[in-house]
Amino acid sequence: MRRGSLRSRLTLLVTIAVAVAIAVCAGLSWLIVERQLISQLDQTIMEPEGPGDQRWLKEHCTPQGTSDFFGYATLLYADGSTCSLGPPIVVTEPDKRLTTDRAEPVYRDGRTTGGRAVRVVTVNFEPGVAVMEARPLYHVQRTMRNLAIALGAVAALGVLGAAWAGMAVSRAALAPVGRLTKAVEHIAQTEDLDIRIPVEGTDEIARLGSSFNAMTAALAGSRDRQQQLVADAGHELRTPLTTLRTNIDLLLRSEQTGRRLDPGAKERLLVNVKAQFAELSTLVGDLLQLARGDTDHEPHVELALHDVVTAAVGRARLRGAEVTTDLQPWYVVGNAASLERAVLNLIDNAAKFGPGQVEVALRGGVLTVRDQGPGIPEEDLPHVFERFWRSSSARGLPGSGLGLAIVAQAVAEAGGDARLANAPGGGVIATIKLPGTLTSRS
Repeated sequence: MRRGSLRSRLTLLVTIAVAVAIAVCAGLSWLIVERQLISQLDQTIMEPEGPGDQRWLKEHCTPQGTSDFFGYATLLYADGSTCSLGPPIVVTEPDKRLTTDRAEPVYRDGRTTGGRAVRVVTVNFEPGVAVMEARPLYHVQRTMRNLAIALGAVAALGVLGAAWAGMAVSRAALAPVGRLTKAVEHIAQTEDLDIRIPVEGTDEIARLGSSFNAMTAALAGSRDRQQQLVADAGHELRTPLTTLRTNIDLLLRSEQTGRRLDPGAKERLLVNVKAQFAELSTLVGDLLQLARGDTDHEPHVELALHDVVTAAVGRARLRGAEVTTDLQPWYVVGNAASLERAVLNLIDNAAKFGPGQVEVALRGGVLTVRDQGPGIPEEDLPHVFERFWRSSSARGLPGSGLGLAIVAQAVAEAGGDARLANAPGGGVIATIKLPGTLTSRS
């Protein structure tokens, strides 16, 4: 069976809840009124005044009952015989026990021998005799029947009102959800991530709208970054590809025309081609790293940052860098491969731009990498972590301009912060701060 809409289900639930509440209240009201009427009737049965007095009853009753008495009164003897005024009351076992037992009076619903419903009270009159007096239940039953009809009508009106109220409540409560649904459908059809939902208040629906707006903003930002990355990559790839095509065309033309190139020139062309391929390989690798960082979110685990730095220093030394270290233990939560790549990029940068040794230190969760180079112009410092950005002094050196962007991305994923500044006394100092502890938690 197909489920209805959320609005219809909410309306149905509100209607059912109100209907049940009304039914319970009506039932309790009916029972309370009935109990009150019966209690009032019980209080009038055993009044000692008037023809119901027990001694007067004993003098005028007959075994078959009388027809000239409009009440109901019966004397019950221990041997089971009765003497009644009015129609005799049907005797029960609790009534018989009161002929010999001076216990509390017994109040019950009963009948006369003619079949009329009555309210009966039985008390011990004297040793061996109990008296039963009764009042007809006709007026009580009629009142309760009329009350049941009135309560049923009120309950029906209440259910109809609850259904209307449920529709109004569901329409008002689900209006923001309807706007959210339309926004999602619009995005699915148009891929327009710039749409925003108006948010009012601080309730759960408002929080849902805020979360949706934050999600679309994040998706729009991711899409913009991807588009910018593609545009920047296309721009950066154009130069080495053009150079490669030119050099290869020159080599092919010399072979096809039979005009052999000078061996020295040919060697220089081949070296240039090899260098361009190496540059392309580095650029593609860096692009893949950035792309994975934007889309892949591997689970982070606790790791020893000092061990990660040690591994990066070892790889840098294999590449010919001179590195000195001063590492203290520090445990962080992150991705070991990404952080190792970030540290290696910083060391490679320091070795490339600064002669002499690279100083790497890790103290109190702060990692510093310092070179002995000429430093970076102050106006260039705000741009050092931008993708494909290279300072004027570095454009003649090998590299793709993505190394520091990879550093910033890896550190941000681990919840840290990366900075670059000119060090006192010369050179550049790169600083990475990562939250963590001095001892492992595992």
